[in-house]
Amino acid sequence: MGVLLTMAVPRQPSQSLAARYADRLQQFETAQTQLMATIASIDLSKPDSKVLLVGEIARCRRKMKALDFWLRYFEPNAYKQINGPLLVEWETEVFEKWEKPYRREGAGLTLAELYLEEGPAQQDSLLTLIRKSTNALATYKADSITVHLGEHHSFFLCNRLFLLNLATIYTTGFECPQPTRIIPELRDMLVDVTDIYQSYNQSFPQYPLTDAYAQLYQEAIAFVASQLLDVEAFDHFGFLRDYVNPLFALNQQMIQDYRVVSASNADYSLAGHSRSIFDKELFFAQNPKGVYSRVKDQAVLQSIDSLGKLLFYDPILSGNNRRSCVSCHQPTQFFTDTLVQTALQYDAQHRLLRNTPSLLNVMSNHLLMLDGKLLDLQTQAHTVITNPIELGGVEAAILAKVLSCGDYKQSLKALLKCTPQYDEVTFAHVVSAITLYYSKFSRYRAPLDAAIDKGKALPAAAVKGYNLFMGKAQCGTCHFAPTFSGIKPPYIGNEFEVIGSPTDTNYRSLSPDKGRFDVHPAPETMHAFRTPTLRNVAHTAPYMHNGGFKTLEQVLEFYDHGGGLGHHLAVPNQTLSADSLHLSPTEKQQLLAFMHSLTEEIPFENPPKALPTSSARALNARKVGGEY
Repeated sequence: MGVLLTMAVPRQPSQSLAARYADRLQQFETAQTQLMATIASIDLSKPDSKVLLVGEIARCRRKMKALDFWLRYFEPNAYKQINGPLLVEWETEVFEKWEKPYRREGAGLTLAELYLEEGPAQQDSLLTLIRKSTNALATYKADSITVHLGEHHSFFLCNRLFLLNLATIYTTGFECPQPTRIIPELRDMLVDVTDIYQSYNQSFPQYPLTDAYAQLYQEAIAFVASQLLDVEAFDHFGFLRDYVNPLFALNQQMIQDYRVVSASNADYSLAGHSRSIFDKELFFAQNPKGVYSRVKDQAVLQSIDSLGKLLFYDPILSGNNRRSCVSCHQPTQFFTDTLVQTALQYDAQHRLLRNTPSLLNVMSNHLLMLDGKLLDLQTQAHTVITNPIELGGVEAAILAKVLSCGDYKQSLKALLKCTPQYDEVTFAHVVSAITLYYSKFSRYRAPLDAAIDKGKALPAAAVKGYNLFMGKAQCGTCHFAPTFSGIKPPYIGNEFEVIGSPTDTNYRSLSPDKGRFDVHPAPETMHAFRTPTLRNVAHTAPYMHNGGFKTLEQVLEFYDHGGGLGHHLAVPNQTLSADSLHLSPTEKQQLLAFMHSLTEEIPFENPPKALPTSSARALNARKVGGEY
C-alpha cells in the first residue's frame, strides 16, 4: 500500500513569465553542477554510493520537472540530451518525409540512473551523461527561445503539449526509471505549473487562462493529492476523463479565441479545432485524398468513394486478374485477414513474410508498413499493386486495363477537372480513389472514446484494464493515446521497438525478419518494427509482424514474461524490459476487457454486386474480390 499524497500550492509572489523561466533554468543548472561535483567526488566502489547518487539524481530531476513545461516544446532534440529515454534514436519524426533518419544520442538524468542500475559504473561515463545535459541548457538560453516568452502564443502551445503528455507519458514509466517516483513527480510538476500559470496571467492579462480552466486545474491537483503514491493504484482513467481531457478542451478553446499561431515544427500535425484528445481529427499524418486533395464537394467525394470501392474489390489491379486488395484486406475482418498467419504470395503457393496489417486508422501513421519504409498512402497502394510477390502488376498495363472498362474510364475522365495539375488520367488517380475509399472507415469511434468524452460509462473491468495498461502492465510506455500506437505527443513520429518476437509460440527461435534494419541499417534497428495501433486489436488476429500469435492471450503471455529475452531468446538490443510483469489471471482478463473497449463501431459495407465490364472480353471473367 502507498501513502496519501499531501500538496501545497506555492505561496511566493508571482514573477513575470520570463523571470520565472530564467530563475528555474538557473536552479536546474545549479542542481546539475552539484550533481556533477558529487559524481566526481564519490567512491563508486562503496556499497551505498549508488543509493546516494540516485538520491542526488532525483533531486536534480525535481528541478528539471519544474521546467518540463517549456523544455519539451521549445527544443525536443535538446531535451533528449537532458532527459533522453534511449541512448540512441533513429526516428526523425515527420521530417523523415524530407530527410533520412540520423543517429541521435540521448543523455541526461534518466539514462544516468539506468546506467547506475545496470552494474559497475564508471565516473567518466556518468559525468559525460550529465555534462551533455548541462551543455544542452545553453540552447534554452538563446534569444531564439526566450523571445517566445514575450508573447502568449507559445504559452498555450506549451500548455497543449503538457496536457497531452499528462494523458500519455507523465503517469507512466516512459522516462521515469523509478516507478515509486512517477506519482510524486507528477504531483510536484502539477504544482510547478500552477506557478507558471500565475506568472503567465500576471504577464499577459489580456489573454488570461480562464477561471473555468484555473478551477478545474486546482481540482486536478486535489485529485492527484488524494491518490496513493503507488503508480499501480493510480486512477489513470479518472484523471484523464475528469481532468486532463476537459482541460485540453478548454485550452483548445483559448487557442482559438486568442488566435494563437505556431512557428514550431512540433505543431506540424496537431489540429487546432479538436476539443478532445480522443477526437479522430486530433492530428493528421496522411492525406487519404491523394491527387483529389482539392475536392471539397461531397457529391464529388462520394463519386470518388464509389470508384475506389469498385477498384478495391477488382482483381483487374493484379497481373493475373485474380487478386485484389480484398485478397489480404477483407473489410468485414477489419480490413485484414484473420484466417491466415500471413497471406499468399502472387504465385499462390508461398506465403508472404509478414502478417497483413489492418488498414483501419492507417491515416495516423507518418511512416507506413511495419518497417516504416513508405511515407504516404498512395505510394503504399502503388507499391503493393506493383510488387511481384503481392499483386504482381505493372503500372502501365494496369492503367490500360482499368481504362478498358467504360465505367472506369468515364468516371476517371470526369474527375480530371478536379485535378488540373494533370492533363490525362494517371495511375495516381487510381490509387488515390482507393485510399480515399478505405480511409473513411477510420472515422469511427470505440466505447473508450465515448467514455472519455463522458458519452457513456465503460464497464468496470475495462476501466481496471486501462489502469493496468498505464500502470503495472507498462503497455502505456509504448502504446500512446489516442491511437494506442507508437505515436506520442506531439504526434509527429512513429516509434519502433525491438520486442523479440519468436517464430512460433514454442519460442524455439527469434523471427529472422530484420524489420527496420532493412530500411535503415544500424545495430539499434535490427528486428525493430513500428509499434502499431491497438484499436480494433480484438478483431485483427493473428498478431506480431509474422502473425506468430493467434490470440491476445498468447500476446499477453509474451509480454508478461518479458518478450523474447524473457523467453530465453538472444535479443541483445531488445527495447522491452525482460522482467516479468507478474500479471494475475484476473488482471489479464481486465486488460482484455480494455482492449475490447477499443473496438470501433464501424458500419461495414456489402461488396459490389458486379464489376465494370471491359472491352477486352478476357477481363470480364474476373470475380468480385478476386480468387485467392
